[in-house]
Amino acid sequence: MGPVEELNSGNQTITTHFLLLGFAFHGKMQLLFFMVISIMFMATLLGNSLIVVITTIDPALHTPMYYFLKNLALTEICYSLSIVPKMLMILLVERKSISFMACALQLNCVIIFITCECFLLGVMAYDRQVAICQPLHYATLMSRARCFRMALGSWLSAVPAALAFTTWLFTLPFCGRNTVDHFFCDVSPVLKLVCADTALFELLIFIAIVIIVMIPFALITASYLRIVHVILQTPLAVNQRRAFSTCAAHLVVVSLFYSTAGIIHLRPKSSLSSNTKKIISLSYTVVTPMLNPIIYSLRNQEVKQSLKRCTDKWLLRKQMFGFSPSG
Repeated sequence: MGPVEELNSGNQTITTHFLLLGFAFHGKMQLLFFMVISIMFMATLLGNSLIVVITTIDPALHTPMYYFLKNLALTEICYSLSIVPKMLMILLVERKSISFMACALQLNCVIIFITCECFLLGVMAYDRQVAICQPLHYATLMSRARCFRMALGSWLSAVPAALAFTTWLFTLPFCGRNTVDHFFCDVSPVLKLVCADTALFELLIFIAIVIIVMIPFALITASYLRIVHVILQTPLAVNQRRAFSTCAAHLVVVSLFYSTAGIIHLRPKSSLSSNTKKIISLSYTVVTPMLNPIIYSLRNQEVKQSLKRCTDKWLLRKQMFGFSPSG
């Protein structure tokens, strides 16, 4: 059988593989794109892993803000691993297929990790709001146990919906239509292959996505409106600048995420061309996960100081080991 395999059972065609079209590049352009995406992917893994490590080993960063930042970095790592390796593979090989089950698993992971990021961004905005507007109650409102529950809730929030919609979508008939015009299995390109009435599915998934997007977005908006109100009442300009600087990185990440992922996922069968969707999808699957650790670390003195402390300790231990009698 070819890269797209089918099994005939009576009058039904059972799809066992999908063909991912990816990008319409050829020759040297394909190789160049592969190299660029590979570099960005490695930068994503390195940057986010670095945040996870330093926020774990440095006691100075054992605060709610960095706890949620660590969870956000873990989400970006998982999200990238669920999409980019397969994308790199289809850029290099002629057999651009993905099994039926692997496609369903990839879509399930995409829904879970995007939802997790949505809620984590909302929780991080709430954390900043409590820190700036209710500093005397911060330790109580953002206790370790409560932070753990909020992070766990963010991770698990989409699991029931993801399992339900993925199972529903992949039990619909595809009728031999196997070519996914994308570089990964997303809702929109897979939905186009279904040869049954998908109106109810589209309505319910739209409602679910609106709820998933709007709850964190409403929390972010309410938090920052209160933050701005409190900051404007602060008499000293230096305090205003310090408060704004603690929120700037988070606002940049929120803007990047919502302006790209929202365009695609709020309309499963939008009128955007496939090439436009691919470019937009690249921004939140490859570019944004790479930029997040850069945005947070370059604008955050505590992260840079922590990185310096960890590096100094590592160099000192290496030097001591090198000059030790047993060395």
